[in-house]
Amino acid sequence: MNGNHPETPGRQMPACNPLAWMEEELADLARRVQERKLRQSETARADEVETAGAYTRRDGKLLMNLASNNYLGLAGDKRIHQAMIQALRGARPSPAAGAGASRLITGNYAAYTRLEQDIAAWKEREAALVYASGYMANTGTIAALVGRGDAVFSDRLNHASIVDGIVLSRAGHYRYRHNDTGHLRQLLERHQDARRKLIITDAVFSMDGDTAPLRELLRLRDEFGAMLMVDEAHSGGIYGRQGEGLCHALGIHRQVDVLMGTFSKAFGVYGAYVCGSSTLIRYLTNKSRTLIYSTGLPPAVIAGIQEALNIVRTEGWRRTRVLEAARSLRSRLRAAGLDVGEGDSPILPVIAGSNATALAFGARLEEAGILAGTIRPPTVPAGSARLRLSLTALHTEAQLDEACRQIIRNGRELGVIQ
Repeated sequence: MNGNHPETPGRQMPACNPLAWMEEELADLARRVQERKLRQSETARADEVETAGAYTRRDGKLLMNLASNNYLGLAGDKRIHQAMIQALRGARPSPAAGAGASRLITGNYAAYTRLEQDIAAWKEREAALVYASGYMANTGTIAALVGRGDAVFSDRLNHASIVDGIVLSRAGHYRYRHNDTGHLRQLLERHQDARRKLIITDAVFSMDGDTAPLRELLRLRDEFGAMLMVDEAHSGGIYGRQGEGLCHALGIHRQVDVLMGTFSKAFGVYGAYVCGSSTLIRYLTNKSRTLIYSTGLPPAVIAGIQEALNIVRTEGWRRTRVLEAARSLRSRLRAAGLDVGEGDSPILPVIAGSNATALAFGARLEEAGILAGTIRPPTVPAGSARLRLSLTALHTEAQLDEACRQIIRNGRELGVIQ
């Protein structure tokens, strides 16, 4: 016999759906109130409302936007738009919509070199390297720095891109309790014989808005002979005399081994960077797979980042405004009985508890004309579903007064405020 078993004539084999497991998992997400769906958003027009950058359209409805990462209000800045337009129109020898190749092939335009030199000068480090996104900067850098036989010590609330970079690196992954340097010390002692050791943290944590104990992390770095990497995605543009970030504000920026930041939040554009010693940047240029095997950013995006950097460095009123607004709103919501965390950044978590309560809270605010991010597990720990409020320098006092009133009123009606 040849092992073949042809179908019996007239008998039809049952159809097999190889994707049936997806429906089962989606049904489970729906049961746990964790299924996510894409909804259409559009930028508000200047003729629709004052301070259009503080509003958005969601499914056609105009809403006060308390859900974006546009902290300095630069995403709609006409100077950045014009710089991008000019880069397309005035490019020599001809305009280019895309870089056309990875940076190590032919995608490394002169604008890249100028931008990286300016970033390095701004951050007061020897060199910088621009990546296509924050996710790619983190995953590519971590996987280049450590591998099998190494150990990475990561705050439990670090961003998913950090977690994924550690997984891709195949290094040992040891998570310490949030901002608990005592627990970190225990882990470092337990794994001090690892070939290489990397401590990594967000500077400002994206779902809680609080900050990392960076000085303490530096001391542990020195004591245990580790490297320290700090993700300034949510602190860049906000802290420091020229918006350099939290490490600058603390005066430790020259001591941190790897500084990473993004251009998609306070800068209002897209992309990311890593900076540090010239040795580090040379090494990443040769070893970081997300840089080596990705097409470079379009020249117009580089031009937009360059203009945004100029604005971030010189318009300090934007930092002052958004931090003052965040402190005021946080104080008022806390006084009303809401749990809004301990940070002082433009990120304000309003802890609702259950997934259903958080969704209901967000839906009520949307009915009232306010868009707040509704964050559920696994992005945050179980039982801590929340509204994530993100302020910008463009929000007026009157707008925030109304937002505060609606949040407190609906918080009481939903039982979030007892």
